[in-house]
Amino acid sequence: MAFSPASLLRSLTGPPVSNREAGTQKLKVWTGVPAMGLDALSSASYGPEAALTILGAAGAAGSHLVTPVMGVIIALLVILWMSYRQTVAAYPNNGGSYIVARENLGPGGSLLAAAALMIDYILTVAVGISAGVGALTSALPSLQPYTVWFCLGILALITLVNLRGTRESGVAWAGPTYLFILCLGIVIVCGVAKTLGGGPLHPAIAPPGAAPAVEALTGWLILRAFASGCTAMTGVEAISNGVGSFEEPRVERARLTMAIVVLTLATMLGGIAYLAQHYDISAMDQTKPDYQSVISQLAGAVFGHGWFYYLLIGAVLAVLCLSANTSFVGFPRLCSLVAQDKYLPHTFALPDRRLVLSASILFMAAFAGALLVAFDGITDRLIPLYAIGAFLAFTLSQAGMAMHWRRELREKPSGAIRVKLFVNGFGALCTTIALAVILVAKFVEGAWLTVLMIPCVILLLRGIHAHYRRVDDGLLLQQSERAIDLRKHREPLVLIPLDRWDRLARKAVEQALRLSGDVVALHVTSLQGPDGDDERKRLKSDWDELVAEPARRKELPPPKLVFDSSPYRSMAAPLLRRIEKAGKNRSVVVVLPELVERSVWGALLHTHRERRLRAQLLRYGGPRVAVMCVPWVIDEETPETGIAAEEE
Repeated sequence: MAFSPASLLRSLTGPPVSNREAGTQKLKVWTGVPAMGLDALSSASYGPEAALTILGAAGAAGSHLVTPVMGVIIALLVILWMSYRQTVAAYPNNGGSYIVARENLGPGGSLLAAAALMIDYILTVAVGISAGVGALTSALPSLQPYTVWFCLGILALITLVNLRGTRESGVAWAGPTYLFILCLGIVIVCGVAKTLGGGPLHPAIAPPGAAPAVEALTGWLILRAFASGCTAMTGVEAISNGVGSFEEPRVERARLTMAIVVLTLATMLGGIAYLAQHYDISAMDQTKPDYQSVISQLAGAVFGHGWFYYLLIGAVLAVLCLSANTSFVGFPRLCSLVAQDKYLPHTFALPDRRLVLSASILFMAAFAGALLVAFDGITDRLIPLYAIGAFLAFTLSQAGMAMHWRRELREKPSGAIRVKLFVNGFGALCTTIALAVILVAKFVEGAWLTVLMIPCVILLLRGIHAHYRRVDDGLLLQQSERAIDLRKHREPLVLIPLDRWDRLARKAVEQALRLSGDVVALHVTSLQGPDGDDERKRLKSDWDELVAEPARRKELPPPKLVFDSSPYRSMAAPLLRRIEKAGKNRSVVVVLPELVERSVWGALLHTHRERRLRAQLLRYGGPRVAVMCVPWVIDEETPETGIAAEEE
């Protein structure tokens, strides 16, 4: 088979998946944790560090407050978990913020949720990959100048794996995910054991300790630290967004997966904060050559820089970079739902040959790559933009669920529904307060950009929806128009633009004669400029001998051959003039002969003028015009051979 971009893509993404194989692409719990929980789990690596970065401004006194700050965040995480458990049961197909807001808060709420989630998913990809590369450069500082290139390479790898399918990504990321949980769990258990031993701590590699205080320890500083630490909670909603990705019973599997992810994350956040306080670990500047991540300092302090240290750093690198996979699962599903409601292009709702929503995947990868380049792959520069979208989605989801339970309570009052209403209502209140704190604390540091982007995305979605509504208004039939109109029914005028007499031209004329007895072939002169047209006499002779005379012998009206000049070398203008002369009540079919090249090389060597001509005819020909393409393939394959090649 000839080489082409399509054949290369097939070899990279694998064979096509049929609709009946869709069930094999569903997730189990053990694959659901890495496929949908990586974002949440990996945030343990940068959430506490983000809080320590703010608290470190107050010196050692501030760094010692990381445990209570993370305690509040863990409490909020548990509230979200309880709330989303109810969401999963109430919306067992896809209980994401968009669906909940659409069903309970109306179009405005759903578009706000969609915009917030889209931005959050894209930022999740950028932050996860940049944090992973930060872990790599903290272990190997010599690689720091190549930060952006590492980020883009990892992004390309994750994109390619997800183009192969959701199940493949879940299986591929399972190893690094569980290795990360195991290694970090060992560090936390051993570190806590040492702190509880009673004796003085003697870390194997002493951390640098807190920097001198440059800012007073105030309530405002603590609130800013809380806002930064809340990045550890992003990704919790991903499982409710993708309940439909799980095998049956999907609700039970989704709930169990969420429980594993949340409890594991809470344990890691609490353990890291506890050990950071007891080992005097503080956050360092990622742009400096001696940068060490909090996880790197912690592992070095507990175990030293032996083989286990590098095993942990490797697992952290893998999980942080692969945490973007959560977005690669959630973002396409969100875009599919939004596209089905006609707020995004229809292509975002169409699965490709691997049953993957590749348009959404490529769109997200492009924007995440642009963010990584714009912010030089530095996590601290991306963090201020982060978490706003997630907490806005949290709030809309919880508020929508509260409205859902209020409606249920009016229809059939019960104590159980009142409890559910309280859980989601309390969750909405907590996330609203957290969102307000994040907005105020991070606005000047860069959150203003996210705040600006959300209404821009909403305007774009509304513009797309307005276009589709205009198309529907123009296409949908009124009751009086639903039946076909057979009045003034007559054969169409068939026009064929011809360059020379060859196999392609012969096939086009034969097809045209099957459509109508009124066939006109049009040869446009002067297309090569003022030097004339050498084909005119030869074409006239061939036409009389090979077309007109055989038609007369069969007692058929011979097709006409006409010549028309085009001073500005346009093929469309003479055809449009002929269409106009046919009259307003006469339908016209334009038969376009088209050479089809199977190889990329062959396609590059032709002008493809007929494609541009087709677009012009469809745009300017009016409702009476139909365009019919008649292809001719060099080295033509049988349909069976072509289909087999497509399915390889």
